[in-house]
Amino acid sequence: MNAHDEDRMKELLRQAVSRVDDDAKAGRDLWPAMRKRMEARPAGLAQFHFSWFDWALAAGLVAFVGFLPSSIPVILYYL
Repeated sequence: MNAHDEDRMKELLRQAVSRVDDDAKAGRDLWPAMRKRMEARPAGLAQFHFSWFDWALAAGLVAFVGFLPSSIPVILYYL
C-alpha cells in the first residue's frame, strides 16, 4: 500500500464515519426503566420454567444411570 492509497483510505473513512461530539447524549436515560423492572420482580424465589428439552435430557440421564449404575461417580465428577 503506497502513500496515495493510505491517503485515499483515510479520506474514505472520514466520509463514512460521522464525527462524535463530546457532549452527545443518549436519546433517553435507561437506568430508571431498568430500576423499575428490577423492582417489579417478586421478592421470593425465582421461578424456573423448564422446556420439554430439559425434561428429555433429565429423563435420558435417569435412564442412563438406570442402565449403567457404575456411571454415577463419573457423572458426579463432571457436575
